[in-house]
Amino acid sequence: MSATVEQPELPKLSNEEVARYSRHLILPEVGMEGQKKLKAARVLCVGTGGLGAPLALYLTAAGVGTIGLVDFDVVEESNLQRQVIHSQATVGRLKVDSAELTLKGLNRNTNIIKHNTMLTSANALEIFKDYDVIADGTDNFQTRYLVNDACVLTGKPNAYGSIFRFEGQASVFATEDGPCYRCLYPEPPPPGLVPSCAEGGVLGILPGLVGVIQATEVIKLILGIGEPLIGRLLLVDALGMSFRTMKLRKNPECPVCGTRQITELIDYDQFCGVPKPTGTGPLEATSPGPAADLPIVDGIPQISVEQLKARMDAGSAPFILDVREPHEYAIVDIGAPLIPVGELTRNLHRLTFPKTTEIVVHCKSGARSQRAALILKENGFTNVSNLAGGILAWADRINKNLPKY
Repeated sequence: MSATVEQPELPKLSNEEVARYSRHLILPEVGMEGQKKLKAARVLCVGTGGLGAPLALYLTAAGVGTIGLVDFDVVEESNLQRQVIHSQATVGRLKVDSAELTLKGLNRNTNIIKHNTMLTSANALEIFKDYDVIADGTDNFQTRYLVNDACVLTGKPNAYGSIFRFEGQASVFATEDGPCYRCLYPEPPPPGLVPSCAEGGVLGILPGLVGVIQATEVIKLILGIGEPLIGRLLLVDALGMSFRTMKLRKNPECPVCGTRQITELIDYDQFCGVPKPTGTGPLEATSPGPAADLPIVDGIPQISVEQLKARMDAGSAPFILDVREPHEYAIVDIGAPLIPVGELTRNLHRLTFPKTTEIVVHCKSGARSQRAALILKENGFTNVSNLAGGILAWADRINKNLPKY
């Protein structure tokens, strides 16, 4: 099953461009006509992180004429293990600015359009309408569903990729005849069930592998060559270095691409059951500051690191429980006993104090500890709180000498 991207009258190539793309031009499947198609194409990269970095680099190198970048984050040291579009010199800068600097250094003829914003239901359709292909390099379910639905509603193919630990996936969704992301995943997983890469980790090379696959699919769509991953899900196992494909079918009952029941973008935070961000930047979104009005989430009170530190200094500290993994505990700890969340239920006997005892649960950033707090509550512990932002917030705002990972 193939797909092509319709384009207006094709631009000419300069002598400089002919020399630059000569290895493309001598491929009969590309040639002058194909290289002109690449120059005329407009591709939007949603995210400039692990997947977006190799994706944008190879699309720029290949001669895609216009590349849009959507990201609102800033470059951090922890990004550099896998996000090869950024550098130590750009730590602290906006990712779209850092990416533009690298891409322009690679190909000054590529037009880079920066969208320094969080992609939302309010702006996605407006942003997508000016592009031919959308490449989804995001790392959370609410944005994946948003990208999918916006692609279906605007008629744009979605070159999809995802990664976790040592495994990845890639496909092409939302074409006229093929399935969309919702056909594969009609419902998101329960919040906290699938850890993010920040919690579960990712082999730094893996996003390069999957991002290059995404870039390959984008180029095939633009050129109208080969067999794009329409109706197929490519599964990548980096440890075994194995690749296999699953056939996918368009679901006639899909509310987006089947019955067309969904005609506008929805609240994807609500759809995925995740709390809305409390601020505009990445730190505010995951670790509220001392002045934040910390909510009660699913019946679990959220406590800030400042509140916990004040309690500890006053000599009225609650029992603190660390629910990360042993290899994380080896990196950094704040002295709390460790019971990994996956082992908590069968180790409740280790909590020998009364079930009315106040407990504060912490993990790396607050997601796993929320899940652990719910387990404790379900097992009769009546005074359980979750440390908002986890040990990352503690290292950011209480003890800046602690390593962050």
